[in-house]
Amino acid sequence: MHNTDITHHIAEVLAGLPAADPVAGLRRLVDAGLGALPLPGHGATLARWRALAAVASHDLSAVKLYEGHTDALAIMAELHAPAPPPGSLWGVWCAEGPDAVLTLDAARSVLAGRKAWCSGARGMTHALVSCRDGDGAARIAAVALEQPGVRITDEGWHAVGMAATGSVAVEFDGARATVLGGPRAYLDRPGFWHGGAGIAACWYGAATSLAERLRTALRGRADEPARLAQLGAIDTSLSAAGALLRATAALIDASPQDDMMVAALRVRLAVEAAAQEVLTLTGRALGAGPLCREPRFARMAADLPVFLRQSHAERDQAAVGGAAAAQPSSPWRL
Repeated sequence: MHNTDITHHIAEVLAGLPAADPVAGLRRLVDAGLGALPLPGHGATLARWRALAAVASHDLSAVKLYEGHTDALAIMAELHAPAPPPGSLWGVWCAEGPDAVLTLDAARSVLAGRKAWCSGARGMTHALVSCRDGDGAARIAAVALEQPGVRITDEGWHAVGMAATGSVAVEFDGARATVLGGPRAYLDRPGFWHGGAGIAACWYGAATSLAERLRTALRGRADEPARLAQLGAIDTSLSAAGALLRATAALIDASPQDDMMVAALRVRLAVEAAAQEVLTLTGRALGAGPLCREPRFARMAADLPVFLRQSHAERDQAAVGGAAAAQPSSPWRL
């Protein structure tokens, strides 16, 4: 399917989707044949990211679940896992913290413990979960959620932004799982950073949706120099971020086995900065009206700052800066 056709198809599928039901959006996309996007690093990474951006421009909670589902399929393909059941809905739950530890009994292939921030937990049929084996090594396992030993709680999410994702804690007690690959297989595979870069496409899609609201408001308004200047700043930032997304997608396709950590962090940081500028300038230019009277705009403006916090900010900047400092010559020549 052509890229434009994909985005139009996504818009048609999601038209009329209830704002608070991203699981229904994911189900619609899967049933429409849009659940399996082109795999990253296989020549159509940009098409994959355009689809993510298109869903994000409609609803960020929906793209949170959609990105997780499509990422799960890509991970399973890369790690040569069994094909997922037809019609299944997948999450990727790999957040880890001291108060939410999931352990794997590798000999019995069962999981025990707690996993935090499980997006869409009540609507997913399966998930890929990060866990630790008896030696403390990082592993990833596929688990069916409709089985004894899996308990979905209502705990762990209090933010207004992204509330519709239902990102709650899930407890496991002897749940059977299928381990994918060996120790660190999930973290060390080339596709880890391909997926990380794809998150930036979601942020970008949301930012363009907010920016489009301002652009349409200013069409034919030559008498609004201040707001046109704000739109000009937005256009400059989004154009630069979009160019870097396209360049990064091409780089991944050209060298799919290379380490793309720096490229992924760079594009994430660039899109994050552009999205933050869009949030600030659209708020200034449009005032409180859309935030108070337009549900879709208000929801996007509330969701995006929360979603952007998947960025590790200065920690990621330090990693990119360290890589730049280590180059034997300037990395910025045209």
